[in-house]
Amino acid sequence: MKVAGKLVIGLALIAVLVAACGGAATTQAPAATQAPAATSAPAALIPITLQLQWVTQSQFAGYYAAVDQGFYKAEGLDVTIKEGAVDIVPQQVLASGQADFAVSWVPKALVSREEGAKIVDIGQVFQRSGTLEVSWKDSGITSPADWKGKKVGTWGYGNEFELYAAMSAAGLDTQKDVTIIQQPFDMSLLLNREVDAAEAMTYNEYAQVLEQTDPKTGKLYQPGDLTVIDFKKIGTAMLQDAVWAQEDWLADAKNQDIAVRFLRATFKGWIFCRDSFEACVDIVLKNGPTLGKGHMTWQLNEINKLIWPSANGIGVMDKALWDQTISVATSQKVIKAAPDANAYRTDLAEKAAADLAAAGVDVKGTSYTPRVVEITPGGE
Repeated sequence: MKVAGKLVIGLALIAVLVAACGGAATTQAPAATQAPAATSAPAALIPITLQLQWVTQSQFAGYYAAVDQGFYKAEGLDVTIKEGAVDIVPQQVLASGQADFAVSWVPKALVSREEGAKIVDIGQVFQRSGTLEVSWKDSGITSPADWKGKKVGTWGYGNEFELYAAMSAAGLDTQKDVTIIQQPFDMSLLLNREVDAAEAMTYNEYAQVLEQTDPKTGKLYQPGDLTVIDFKKIGTAMLQDAVWAQEDWLADAKNQDIAVRFLRATFKGWIFCRDSFEACVDIVLKNGPTLGKGHMTWQLNEINKLIWPSANGIGVMDKALWDQTISVATSQKVIKAAPDANAYRTDLAEKAAADLAAAGVDVKGTSYTPRVVEITPGGE
């Protein structure tokens, strides 16, 4: 959702972005997925393509770790990871048969599904939204209602849904009460005070501000210099990064088994990034060295917060969060109507998580504690 590089704003600024039914989901695993977890790779690996929604960064660390650590190969899979970009819509790449799995935010994928893409959420990796709207503290903005008469930034491309829902909940007319500004995939407009509020992800753009030097003090900006509106706290948060597959492809029991193996290895990758934090950062940097180690370290810590703890086990849908996403999406006319019950399924993720748990792997992260990560100048 949201191409990396350096933006000069009188200082070097990393420009990278974010920036990825109604009804009961299937909960009983098909017989084809009951085989025990693979312990060694078969002679012939099954080629699999995974489409990401953005460039290589810690947002996708678990997938890169699963490749690096041989988790996919141990499941008999030869996984190729394709980076995303502004003009790449991962769920459409999936629906067109150019990928076997895709990572996408739930509301974006549901728009594509409503338009005819027969795709299904099989693994809800992120349990929480990481979207924020950030302002300078001296702006006086402390709630969505304070955006009235202000210049409010958003990336668009489907990343604006939570923001628009928050404005609607505050009684604001997006056509009359605020000036919507299309912001680039960085925080330059906020840093230059060209907008009063800017969209940011906890794991990316928020840190981009803190990594810059305040010209008034000669020191890095501090959290106290900013006001952050977190959509989770105001009730308009929507589910984000999930693993999607084609519904028709999953009708084949053999493909259900492949999906379970893919999820099992993917979950192991994310668990590795939780428990072997520094090694995981190094894997990300090895695959995408565009961003500095400091920034990628901050990002992985924030990404882990979006995954852990996972009350039902990693990747298993929390129906209450799904229902909230659908409620926000339909009320804001992101989608015309709630999707049918086949828009997500839990059986494949449940099977994958149960296999890992049976092997003694912690799939819930109940005792997970975030790291304390120090911001570094320029994210280096």
